Amino acid sequence: MLGRNHLSRSVRVALLATAATPFLIAGPAFAQDAAAPAPQAAEDEAAQDIVVTGIRQTLQTSIQQKKTETAIVDTLSSTEIGDLPALSVGEAIQTITGATTHREKGGASEIALRGLGSFLSNTTFNGRDASNGSGDRAVNFNQFPSELINGIKIYKSQQANLVEGGVAGTIELETLKPLDFKRRRLQAEIKTNYSPYQDRIVGSSAWGWRGTLSYVDQFDAGDLGRIGITFGAQRNKTNNPEETVAASSTWVACNPAIVAAAANCTEVTRQQAAGGTPFYLQPNAITFRQISERDKRDAVFGAIQWQPSPTLDINLDLQYSKRDYTEERSDLNLSETRYGLRNVVYDANHVVQSFTGLTSLESVSTILQRDEEYIGGGGNVEWRATDRLTLTADASYSRTIRTDVERSVRLRTDPFDIFNVRTPINNQRVPYTYEVKPGNFAPTITIDPRFNLNDPTLYSDDARFRRDELQRRNEIFGARFDAAYKLDGFLSSISLGGRFSRLTYNDYDDRVERTQDDRSLDAAVNIACRNNGFPQTDYLKAARGNTINSWATFDLNCQFANYPTAPQARNADLRNVANRDVTENTYAGYIMGEYRGDLGSMPVRGNFGLRVVRTDVVSNGLRSDLNVVNNPDGSIRLVQTANFQTVTIENNTTRFLPSINAVFEPRPDVQVRLAGYRGMSKPAPSALGAGRTIQLDDGTGFSDVADAIALITANGSPRLKPLMSWNVDAALEWYPNRDSIVAATIYKKWFTGGFIPVVLNEDFTIGGNAVSVPVVQTQNSPDKSSVYGLELTLANRFSWLPAPLDGFGGKVSYNYAISDFENEDIRLGDVLDPTTGVISQGLIGPANLSGYSKHVVSAQLYYQLGGLNVQGVYNYRSNYYQDFVGGNSQLRYVRGNETFDLRASYDLSKAVRMQVEAINIFDAPKVTDMPVVGSQRQYHYYGARYFLGLRVRL
Repeated sequence: MLGRNHLSRSVRVALLATAATPFLIAGPAFAQDAAAPAPQAAEDEAAQDIVVTGIRQTLQTSIQQKKTETAIVDTLSSTEIGDLPALSVGEAIQTITGATTHREKGGASEIALRGLGSFLSNTTFNGRDASNGSGDRAVNFNQFPSELINGIKIYKSQQANLVEGGVAGTIELETLKPLDFKRRRLQAEIKTNYSPYQDRIVGSSAWGWRGTLSYVDQFDAGDLGRIGITFGAQRNKTNNPEETVAASSTWVACNPAIVAAAANCTEVTRQQAAGGTPFYLQPNAITFRQISERDKRDAVFGAIQWQPSPTLDINLDLQYSKRDYTEERSDLNLSETRYGLRNVVYDANHVVQSFTGLTSLESVSTILQRDEEYIGGGGNVEWRATDRLTLTADASYSRTIRTDVERSVRLRTDPFDIFNVRTPINNQRVPYTYEVKPGNFAPTITIDPRFNLNDPTLYSDDARFRRDELQRRNEIFGARFDAAYKLDGFLSSISLGGRFSRLTYNDYDDRVERTQDDRSLDAAVNIACRNNGFPQTDYLKAARGNTINSWATFDLNCQFANYPTAPQARNADLRNVANRDVTENTYAGYIMGEYRGDLGSMPVRGNFGLRVVRTDVVSNGLRSDLNVVNNPDGSIRLVQTANFQTVTIENNTTRFLPSINAVFEPRPDVQVRLAGYRGMSKPAPSALGAGRTIQLDDGTGFSDVADAIALITANGSPRLKPLMSWNVDAALEWYPNRDSIVAATIYKKWFTGGFIPVVLNEDFTIGGNAVSVPVVQTQNSPDKSSVYGLELTLANRFSWLPAPLDGFGGKVSYNYAISDFENEDIRLGDVLDPTTGVISQGLIGPANLSGYSKHVVSAQLYYQLGGLNVQGVYNYRSNYYQDFVGGNSQLRYVRGNETFDLRASYDLSKAVRMQVEAINIFDAPKVTDMPVVGSQRQYHYYGARYFLGLRVRL
């Protein structure tokens, strides 16, 4: 159980049983259809005279496209603009067999194929790589409005003309080509949305809206040929409410045998743990966070298609999106959850069950403002030089710039309140208890009742002001040339091509931090800027076990205006040892042959080919001397000097990627597919950085220099190699009719290595003294691993039921995978000495592939009658490891989660449609563990969201 509102196992079983029952009942009907080809042919012929629309049309088109593909492919497409049955591109993709998403802010974000993480997939937009602001290679699906996407194609097996592809697969997003549409269309759509969680925010509106306009037309330009244009625009003003409790991103192993009443717990080393020293896992801090936000996104898409002659096709397209996002946070921070720990109870997995401790309490006010801009586009020319030869050239550009500006003010507890009167605790650190109670979802944290969390006068000390500015810039330039030549005979065509791309990724992280200790000023600002009541009602009401529902909060804008030392601008010098500067040049070429013929009386078709990919990486990082700064509370921190040196690390790889696909048709309605290929997935650009993270910010300082330098880590590993795999797939597909498919695919992937931390000693000058610091980063390990999987798909329109029940239809897909891949925790896992080759045993076990889920389920049930379309969508994903963007972080696991969405539409007329949607209607939370499964790090609640829309199509 994940919480009161989370779907229970019995509900899940009932939903799956309800969805699967019609398919089981339909079995005899399928068999009857297959045994009687003449009536089936008559049914298909009659179906050609029926205009199929709505959800049925989308599924029918997807089934037919899958049948005609050579590789193992699943699609979701529509012949109409804006008919993909989903609110976003990510939510549309997770209805495709084997695809699931990682949720952020309650919506679908990164995509995992066959239960494998997004970094193992390759995503293209109109056949091109697209930049993003996250630092990885995953496309930000939220920046592309689903109303302007017409096709989504997922290659599960690889073929040579995909050039790079991915270990898990390739996702292709496609917009409409105007001349292919063959008719004029003007469409406008308006949706209003309601978020119940946002309705609990004091002074905030729970309502938002999104408006979309699109236009497609074609023109006969006489001697100039034919011209088609398409244009689309969307504005989305909404909110994505969230309430969360999170522990820090750094966890340590604490020794229960050493109890220090006035100090942090004593850490256990790898050597001590190997010798039998017991330990438990503990974070540095725990934060309760209340969030209010505003989100505005604008997107514009345009394309021109020109065919000056029947043999020449020229396409130009442009995409632009801009996001303005503001998040106001009120945090209650338990900043020292390793301090003064007593009576610690933990289980066999080293997961804490209960303890008592002492911690400073902090009320932190924060405003985060994000500005993200994406621009992309390109040109494509296709020339049919002869009846046999086709030449294609493509050039593209994509750029994303994301800038985050975060301002925060911290107020901390003290033995005296703002009026210099002793508090009931008479200590900076407040006693509290932590307990995991059976049957409760959230840990129960109880603050000493003598301390009133809602009394603003008790947050009186160590005022700290921060202005953080983080910018990520990702830019991709690409060029490609292809030639295809048709042949006679069994080898039907041969094609070859080359591609060049230059990817640049750089970021900076600038911090201006100041403190002040004038208690009279603290008192004046405290009184002037305290909020009148908590900013939200029913905070974390759904989290059973939670006992903290409010605390004293403050107006950050007021604080920044009244504290004269609060920083208002960034540093003049943005250089920082954490900055990344990565350039990646890729040179690739391929040759592919396609064949078609008969094996006896059985038709056979397919392709085979070879890709060669060379990647050159140049990564620049900065190094600096460090000074020791004493904090007012007696702790210390490390700060860099302005004496910087540049370090450049280069790396290159060349990989050969053969592939073969074969499709056999023993019957017109049955296909057998076989595929073998070598796959490659590159590390994220941010994971190739050469910078250093000097201090992980967990809200507290360090006791001494040794404690501080223990947290110096590499924020990237430029020498990381692509993850390689050999792959085989075999699929059996049955197409009883246009609305039905029964398909099963088995697959295996052999990986040539995992990931393991390595320790490299680096020299730093700290406080004027030369110090050799062990810096941990990640490299490829020599381990061998594999993934076995089974993928099932069933889809059918229940035409065998009597009217009006014959309007029902549905689809169920399931993916099962087993993997023995290993990802080690960078602080607590196995570590390699690159000089000796000796591996030191870690304290905790490794994780699997990032994004790997053993079970992935998607079930859809729809009903269509005339202009009425109703659809229910259920998605389930079992627990998985999710790495942090940039790598070199500790292990984070996402617990199994499930969502249920409802969508309905009704055609008021041929031109007007009303739509209703409900997302996450059971309010399923997202829960993460760290650094082992069961050790809860964070839980998020997003609430349901409801949408009401009207579309006009002319």
